[in-house]
Amino acid sequence: MCDIPVSNLINIDEPNNFKLHTARCNGEVEPLDVFVSDKDEWINWNRWRRGRSEFKRRYIFSLINFYPETETGIWLFGGIYEVLRDNKIPYSHSYEIKELDEYSVYVGRLKVRLENVPRGRAFYLEDYIENMSISEILKQPYSGEAFPGYENINHEFRKLTPIFENENSDWKTALESVKGVYVVTDRNNGRKYVGSAYGDSGIWSRWSCYLGTGHGWNDELMKLIEKEGPQYAMQNFVLSLLEYRPMKTDDKVLIERETYWKEVFLSRGEFGYNKN
Repeated sequence: MCDIPVSNLINIDEPNNFKLHTARCNGEVEPLDVFVSDKDEWINWNRWRRGRSEFKRRYIFSLINFYPETETGIWLFGGIYEVLRDNKIPYSHSYEIKELDEYSVYVGRLKVRLENVPRGRAFYLEDYIENMSISEILKQPYSGEAFPGYENINHEFRKLTPIFENENSDWKTALESVKGVYVVTDRNNGRKYVGSAYGDSGIWSRWSCYLGTGHGWNDELMKLIEKEGPQYAMQNFVLSLLEYRPMKTDDKVLIERETYWKEVFLSRGEFGYNKN
């Protein structure tokens, strides 16, 4: 089957009036995570000016690296913006821009296939527009990774946060209906905290507390976050589901399994954050 060019959907008569913005991880943050969690902050990614002006043309055609896709060269359409003014302030949100409403219906929904884009973030659109094809058009704007199944949850706090803030229904429905044992891993030092969700609240409620506070009100994690700041959790913590059980399961079973995993991971004392 022949690929459908993006130009069939988004008609660009004069591509030499556009710069292509290929937004990729800046070393700490994925722009896709920013797009999902804070649309205003995503727009600021298009306003950012480095030491020299990269967006000298009238328009910016923005693509976001779609890292959940296993296939290479897949991007999410992030909008087209008119550059109203460059205040010429290096390393600041120097560009004043305005989103073109006629293309907003595709923002977050149009997945574009564009391969072999070199490192960098700003290119002449005419050099790439003919190589862009439609990979997929989502029914709704992308709002985070689809629920991967209980056995495949091994996610960074920063990637789970927009999913929980947006209350993505597939995740919420699945995690509200089960109890379980989980582990929080600190990638900075390898230390672990093993916990469990039992009682009347499912895993969704317990994990919402972790993502909202950074520590879930656990003593050792609270001390760490108080010292390092809330961003430490976003940058370093990973949540993994070790076991899950139906809500009718006796709480004693979860507590016993929690103890078992603490022993497996040696998460008490110097190797972890569990106190008992």
